[in-house]
Amino acid sequence: MTTMLGLSLTGRRVLFVGGGAVAARRVGRFVDEGADIHIVSPELGDEMRRAVDAHGLMWHARRVGPDDVADAWLVHSATGDPRVDTAVAAWCESRRVFCVNTSDGAHGSARLTAETRSGDIVVGVASDAGVDPRRAARLRDAIAATLRAGTLPLRRRRGGGGRVDLVGGGPGPADLMTVRGRRLLAEADVVVADRLGPTDVLHELEPDVEVIDVGKRPGHHPVTQDEINALLVAHARAGKRVVRLKGGDPFVFGRGGEEVAACHAAGVAVEVVPGLTSVVSVPQAAGIPVTHRGVSAGIHVANGQGAVSPSTRAALGDDTITTVVLMGVAALPRIVAAARDAGAPGTRPVAIVERGHTPQQRTTHSTLAEVERDAATAGVANPAVIVIGEVARADLLLTAATDRERVTR
Repeated sequence: MTTMLGLSLTGRRVLFVGGGAVAARRVGRFVDEGADIHIVSPELGDEMRRAVDAHGLMWHARRVGPDDVADAWLVHSATGDPRVDTAVAAWCESRRVFCVNTSDGAHGSARLTAETRSGDIVVGVASDAGVDPRRAARLRDAIAATLRAGTLPLRRRRGGGGRVDLVGGGPGPADLMTVRGRRLLAEADVVVADRLGPTDVLHELEPDVEVIDVGKRPGHHPVTQDEINALLVAHARAGKRVVRLKGGDPFVFGRGGEEVAACHAAGVAVEVVPGLTSVVSVPQAAGIPVTHRGVSAGIHVANGQGAVSPSTRAALGDDTITTVVLMGVAALPRIVAAARDAGAPGTRPVAIVERGHTPQQRTTHSTLAEVERDAATAGVANPAVIVIGEVARADLLLTAATDRERVTR
């Protein structure tokens, strides 16, 4: 029978007998734990030597003896010689020291689990009947995949200080979120969510998780930014774990900086989890690379809701720069005018990608001279990303026959 325990080995002596590849693969776990690691082996393999040099581990270049195990909390014996490993296990048994015997793990007094982590959660897998490391690893990997998907109950019991995590959800599909973002959602007590981004994941949350919709729509901002800031701070001060779920990346026209500043000013712990920004991911969904060798050497990002800045005007007039405009459908006439004033030719390609990475995705290909008419004919509407530059040519990467989106021009 095997009983699994969570041992704290920080600052405690762990003895590795043997300096080969098996020991080298396993020593990293104890380095991360902060154990006081000693290695007894006449020689070291290349992998263990690199670990010794990288982490300043104590190496005793000799054969192991009974006294070596006397003051250890845990011993790991992997010499490759069953007789030596068995002797080490016997010395440990007589001194009541737990020993991992890699030559015959079923008869060792301790075993290393196949381990995976998700935040502060550690999951270990071990067999109770014999040793089957491949089976344990397969099960460990399956559990790890489920943890990454954010579908397991990871929430803590209420207590301690609250915190805020600004999570960039990416362009929309849940499988384009980061692993960390999914985990934090699974741990959240409160989710303050925007209209865009991976809203489908909200249906996977536990029933008692509070979801607050603060999504903005064109001309309709029911919750102001100051009110959002206050919500984050109030819930965190109540001891809750708060996820601020945003589309794209929090620091790309997402007002994430304002929310971080508000948390700092209130003394609330806050971290930011980056996400795939629509600047790159939405054009990519339409087969448009924002940079391409020999076509575009750089990218300029603009907010269509603001005035056309001198830097945007310069980018629009530069043949080697791709200009990407977010939230710019209503501003299309003045963006086109600025580009023409900057000297951009009327033939310069323009692509407008609506609802990128959704089943309703649609791309309108046009040129500066005709994009206003084509957008009106197609009924283009937000959310949309406008791409101006040679990379927006419909035939740059995809032929008309293989382009999966509707092309209006």
